[in-house]
Amino acid sequence: MGEKSIQKKKYILKTAKDVFTEKGFKNVTMKDIVEACDISRGGLYLYFESTEQIFLEVLKMENEEGEDSFSDSIPEDATAAEILLLFLKEQKKELLRKKNSLTKAVYEYFFDNHPPRKSNPLKKQFDASVLIVEKLIEAGVENGEFVCDDCAGAARNIMYVLEGLKISAQTIGITSDGVDKELLFVLRGLGIGTD
Repeated sequence: MGEKSIQKKKYILKTAKDVFTEKGFKNVTMKDIVEACDISRGGLYLYFESTEQIFLEVLKMENEEGEDSFSDSIPEDATAAEILLLFLKEQKKELLRKKNSLTKAVYEYFFDNHPPRKSNPLKKQFDASVLIVEKLIEAGVENGEFVCDDCAGAARNIMYVLEGLKISAQTIGITSDGVDKELLFVLRGLGIGTD
């Protein structure tokens, strides 16, 4: 694929993200994406066969951009506790963001499609996040920053709390103080904020 084609594909994905953000997953058609991108139907089908394929590519792009952005924001000399706090701060911003969130579309897609566990990109992302948080907690325990007997369990718990907060943010609503209370509870479990 040439540079022009790569740029066109990126443009389609970024525009499609806006469409999925606005309409969710269920209500988006190829026609919606064609109109938003101001391209021909044939032009869209040169790159993608379905809204599902586009959506999965959008999720992949978002995940990669999020990882790069987070990695770039970590100071070189940051401690495990500082990195965990930065991670939770970024998660809080995402939870409270009312616009440009794909959360509704993500849940619509995965509730309706039930991809096999092994190939489920949401499960893969969740498991990768758990592993990263687990390694971070292990480093913090080694440095004396955290107190934890089960780093893997604590990491899973943190990710399940964040996932639950995502659902709450989309369904019943959540406040900044509400997020802070839940995250403080998680941090106390690691011996942070208990002085």
